[in-house]
Amino acid sequence: MHIHEYQAKRLLSAYGVPTPEGRLAATPGEAEQAARDLPGPVWVVKAQIHAGGRGKVGGV
Repeated sequence: MHIHEYQAKRLLSAYGVPTPEGRLAATPGEAEQAARDLPGPVWVVKAQIHAGGRGKVGGV
């Protein structure tokens, strides 16, 4: 299955599984706005791409 983390979190959350709050941003401006909307003094930006091979080498 090829889904991004944010998609998996939405799916899990829909079935009642607790997931950390986050925002999806496609541009630097959207990331800045997301940081303003989220509580807390520290934020992390995580780029997500589909990259194969992690499972083959035991990374997943």
